[in-house]
Amino acid sequence: MAHTIWSEADRQALLNRFGRLSPEARPKWGSFDAPRMVTHVTDSIRASLGELKLTPFPGPLQYWPINVLVMFYLPWPKSTPTAPELLERKPVHWASELEALASAVNQFAARDVNGAWTPHVAFGALTGAQWGRLNYRHLDHHLGQFGV
Repeated sequence: MAHTIWSEADRQALLNRFGRLSPEARPKWGSFDAPRMVTHVTDSIRASLGELKLTPFPGPLQYWPINVLVMFYLPWPKSTPTAPELLERKPVHWASELEALASAVNQFAARDVNGAWTPHVAFGALTGAQWGRLNYRHLDHHLGQFGV
C-alpha cells in the first residue's frame, strides 16, 4: 500500500521523524540546511492547500502517465530545481517552524480528500488522494536528505 499523509499512522511517523531532526543536521546532498528544508516542505504543503501561489511551469510532467510515473514510481533525482516561491521564506525559530509544519500537515489531513484541489505547478491537476501520496513522498524525500 502506498504511503500517504491521509493515513494517521503515516502522518504521525513523518512528524516523529521531523521531531528527531536537529536544526544543526547536515544534508547528504543539496544546499538546504535543516531549517530551510523545513520551511520548504511546509510551504509546499501550503501550496497544495492553495494558501501559497506558485508560478506554474508547464511541460510534459503535467500529462498522464508521465506525471504519475515521476510522482509515484521513478526515483526522484537529488537537487532538482523547485518553484522559487518555495525557497523565499527564511526560517525564524526551530520549534516554531516544526509547529508550522505539523499544523500544515494536519490542516491538509482535515480537508476532504474528494474535494477540489489546487493543481500542481508541474504535475497539473491532481486528486486529493494523489496530493496525499505526493506530499508524503516529498516529506520523506527531504527527511532522507538528512538521514532521518
